[in-house]
Amino acid sequence: MTDATPSTPPAEGARISTGVPSLDDVLCGGLTPSRLYLLEGTPGTGKTTLALQYLREGMARGERALYVTLSETTEELRAAAATHGWALDGINVHELVDEDGLDPDGEQSILHPSEIELGETVREVIARVDKTKPDRVVFDSLSELRLLAQNPLRYRRQILALKRFFAKRACTVLMLDDKTSETGDVQLHSIAHGVVSLDQMPREYGSERRRLRIVKMRGIKFRGGYHDLVLETGGIQVFPRLVAAEHHADFDPAGKSTGSAELDLLLGGGLVPGTNTLLLGPSGVGKTTTAVRFMVAALERGESATYYLFDEGLATLMARCATLGMDLRPHVEAGRLTITQIDPAEVSPGEFATMARHAVEERGSAFVVIDSLNAYLHAMPGEEYLILQMHELLSYLNQQGVTTLLVLGQHGVIGEVRTDVDLSYLSDCILLFRFFEAKGQIRTALSVVKSRVNAHERTIRELRFSGGGMQVGKALSDFEGVLTGLPAYRGEVAMLTGQAVPGDEA
Repeated sequence: MTDATPSTPPAEGARISTGVPSLDDVLCGGLTPSRLYLLEGTPGTGKTTLALQYLREGMARGERALYVTLSETTEELRAAAATHGWALDGINVHELVDEDGLDPDGEQSILHPSEIELGETVREVIARVDKTKPDRVVFDSLSELRLLAQNPLRYRRQILALKRFFAKRACTVLMLDDKTSETGDVQLHSIAHGVVSLDQMPREYGSERRRLRIVKMRGIKFRGGYHDLVLETGGIQVFPRLVAAEHHADFDPAGKSTGSAELDLLLGGGLVPGTNTLLLGPSGVGKTTTAVRFMVAALERGESATYYLFDEGLATLMARCATLGMDLRPHVEAGRLTITQIDPAEVSPGEFATMARHAVEERGSAFVVIDSLNAYLHAMPGEEYLILQMHELLSYLNQQGVTTLLVLGQHGVIGEVRTDVDLSYLSDCILLFRFFEAKGQIRTALSVVKSRVNAHERTIRELRFSGGGMQVGKALSDFEGVLTGLPAYRGEVAMLTGQAVPGDEA
């Protein structure tokens, strides 16, 4: 391959991109040039893909790129790149063990790595670098070099020698390691300027989860902890861990109507921007329909909204809302409403948080509905992580001035009702839905049991859905025991009447 035109070295203190913008975000700007970095991970975690993205980014910036491989052939690399729609044109690929290495009369033997002379291998790398003068180098992989060294001391000395050699030639090097060394072998970590670790976690059901962690990075600030990532056609995409404290925005905290005067009174003035409201109750009680009614009121005010649908089918939701007089299609067609159906078996928590960020920051959504948290819970590796993830996500949405609705289903219908996880302390407001029996009918009661921002009513009102929309009745002052599901009638409060629509429950 022909050499690239000479490139301009990065300015002092500048960073260079990894080829993955979201990874640059994790690194708070990218990599420090002219340093050696270790990219480690078990087979299948995406090391080669990330390495190719790194080199392609350099080529796009007019830099020379060299891929040194002991583990894959040039054709295998081309095939891997082709699956992402990439070509390796302009990237100099050098096989340290090629077809000549298979000659039994040759000095090297691919079948017996211990017979290969390590010094010759290193000298071949040096000669190739001196010839091509690359700005970016990928060395794949260190496990083969470790076999050639045969002992840790020799291996460390050779890595140090390569590090000094690359540094003198202003090369930014990415060394790949498949973590086949003995447990606890971290000598490479002390040599490398930075270490990026990739993990892959199989699950009982659904696709495997991949994540990334910056183990060390000298001289620069980075975002610690694990960051979810996906490996798909087109390369790796990283979802930086959400840190709510980094995101603040100015907004008007004045309360806004829910679209129902009675509900506004119950809530003490409507829904307040920068707060989240938990709609809590058993299945079929009307949580989703109430959430949609609140959202439609926001859409009619000209706000943009995003609805994340975990449980129900999109077509079913649209048809049911239209039957209740809440046609969502005009809002979707006008671009004010985005409804995203989420498969919790395929979407990681980090990816979901990134989707919410894009909805707020890029599409300007001021109203977000998550329906439901039960499915979101099952997408998480454990309840502890759900609480932490939801805390950061809700804090972020609140600080952006977003009005957030969370739907959480409970087990049971009448009598004892249970919840998978307690998220009540994270909620600014809680709307409690309950079934109760009266005059031979199953009816719905609604109450506000918590509000951090408004002096809300402590009454219990009846809620009903019909072809005319949502009806909220007067306070059930003549009933006792409504929240138990088996109330005692003590007066003359009239029940709501109207023709119910089949399937009007949430």
